Amino acid sequence: MPEQQPRAVARRIADRFPRRWHRDYVRSKLRFDPAYAAVAAVVAEDASPLLDIGCGLGLLGFYLRESGFAAGYRGIDFDGEKIAIARAISARHSLDLAFDDGDAGELPPFSGHVALLDVLHYLPAAAQQRLLRDAAARVAPGAALILRNVLRERGWRFRLTVWEEYFLYASRWMRSPAVHYPERGEIETPLRAAGLEPDVRPLWGSTPFNSFVIVARRPPGAAVSRSP
Repeated sequence: MPEQQPRAVARRIADRFPRRWHRDYVRSKLRFDPAYAAVAAVVAEDASPLLDIGCGLGLLGFYLRESGFAAGYRGIDFDGEKIAIARAISARHSLDLAFDDGDAGELPPFSGHVALLDVLHYLPAAAQQRLLRDAAARVAPGAALILRNVLRERGWRFRLTVWEEYFLYASRWMRSPAVHYPERGEIETPLRAAGLEPDVRPLWGSTPFNSFVIVARRPPGAAVSRSP
């Protein structure tokens, strides 16, 4: 996507939402959050479908379609109201995106890319490990798990992120509070055990938050360690 287009893309997607609060949120989120472009860059390398765990309002799916991603997309989220909105917008604009009301603890059968954006810290440590194993099992050879999350570290970025998460829950935008902020090793270890090759990098963009992107690839031709 050319550099001069993000503002126009954000506006086009935001204008599809009937509520003004959603339009304002979506426009700002898509303009300033670097996660969507990071996912688009990875999935452009391979024509595999994508499973979006914790998809919320479906912004990643809408952004990927705007970016030329034509493969299958399936988003799941436990917030039924957000799923209903995403479904309605996808149907109204013939975007061919599937959205399911479901829990991250019971992932559907799938093989392809997997996106897990800002989900882990809403789960206890043990549940995080299960989800990472289950998500990794759905990554096809040549595809990747793209994970964005806060990492537990010293410093002002982490403290500010914790405050932001508290505000989101207190304002009722998020239905669940943050439970456990993982350290880097808590993410890398299960992914490596599942046969993926994780690469961890900061993904702060223009935000002050302590976010990192982990792109964990399964080598082409490699076996999947556990059937989804």
